[in-house]
Amino acid sequence: MGVAVVTGGATGIGFATVAHLIEAGWRVAFFSQTRERVEAAAVDLRAHFPAWKIHADTVDLRDEGGLCRFFANVRERWGTVSALVCNAGYSPKGPDDQRLALGKMPLAKWDDVIRVNLTGAFLCCREVLLGMAEARQGRIVLIGSLAARTQPKIAGASYVASKSALAGLARSIVSEYAGLGITVNTICPGRILSNMTGPPETPGNRAALARIPIGRLGGPEDISRVIEFLVRPDSDFINGAIIDVNGGEFAPS
Repeated sequence: MGVAVVTGGATGIGFATVAHLIEAGWRVAFFSQTRERVEAAAVDLRAHFPAWKIHADTVDLRDEGGLCRFFANVRERWGTVSALVCNAGYSPKGPDDQRLALGKMPLAKWDDVIRVNLTGAFLCCREVLLGMAEARQGRIVLIGSLAARTQPKIAGASYVASKSALAGLARSIVSEYAGLGITVNTICPGRILSNMTGPPETPGNRAALARIPIGRLGGPEDISRVIEFLVRPDSDFINGAIIDVNGGEFAPS
């Protein structure tokens, strides 16, 4: 396997993906914006995997310069990035874990969410596409959301809009780069237990559990297993897909 980059890789789905990809033979570079979380994740991973397979850094997706330096360091260290997983996301909430109402949302908050969830994904894709095109092989996985597929129950408008736009970003990349061996797919997770969604007993998690036919909330590994499948070289015929992983909560016809 080659070199993979995972955004938001210090916790939750991102951390599970980093571990899953290293286990599958990838060298993985990951980042998150909180230094303490990055350092804790790196210590945990190096206790289970060879240190030379891991590159961890602290990067804020809103900082274009810092993001570009991160990718430049990865290329200098390991060469062309073969797989990119855009997992990092931001979903602001109001009181009692409820959505931040659109009528009360400051423009700065809206811009912040779009900057992280959509513009951050664009910047990461831009950083890897030329190298992937030159190598004529690449895998990109964008992490969307159930909130982008059906009427949102908890997520606010900024989050829904940003995650919905990822499918359009994926389609655009497919139209430009599919002939160069690059695939781009979007995974839309349902309710996944993570640092973003909080512990199982939160009102949002309890409400979500009642809507899931299989009777449990998702775990990060439920998503990381799908990601690992999509970045395999022999998954090249899956391109431009939106893959719902939600325990049956949303099953489009």
